[in-house]
Amino acid sequence: MSNSVTEFVFLLERIYTFMIIGYVLLSWLPNARDSFIGQLLGKLVEPYLSVFRRFIPPIGGMLDISPIVAVFALNFVAYGVLFVVDIFI
Repeated sequence: MSNSVTEFVFLLERIYTFMIIGYVLLSWLPNARDSFIGQLLGKLVEPYLSVFRRFIPPIGGMLDISPIVAVFALNFVAYGVLFVVDIFI
């Protein structure tokens, strides 16, 4: 049972990480965030990224490293959830 929970948590973490990466890559293309996919990813990813953007200002006014920190935090949360699951199961 614990193995299936582990796989599920890491699957969710991987999917959300790819969503963050896709959203960041869309920012490099003109008007890509205005597309259906860009708006959908924005609705799913932007609330999570906005938490990190409040504390991490862009470097040089243009380089936003908050998605990198957000992915690391997501990874730590996934491992924390698995730790708690392992304690109780």
